[in-house]
Amino acid sequence: MASASGTMPESLGSQFVTKSYAMKGKSVKKAFWDKPNPKRKSKPLTASQKAAAKRRAKKAGRPYPNLVDNAAVRRKRK
Repeated sequence: MASASGTMPESLGSQFVTKSYAMKGKSVKKAFWDKPNPKRKSKPLTASQKAAAKRRAKKAGRPYPNLVDNAAVRRKRK
């Protein structure tokens, strides 16, 4: 697929354009991967959140909580 010079042909580049870039006559929005990370600081889980994540992991048959358990507990309303 690559040309002899090792660059991507122009015909292939167009298929990687997102809808936000391809809108006709509209202002061009940046894709989320082109934006900088938010400046928020993360906070550690509380003791009760850790316990809830451990319960979720045990219920799912895992010996300890993974990222999905931690994220689900973090998102849950208090």
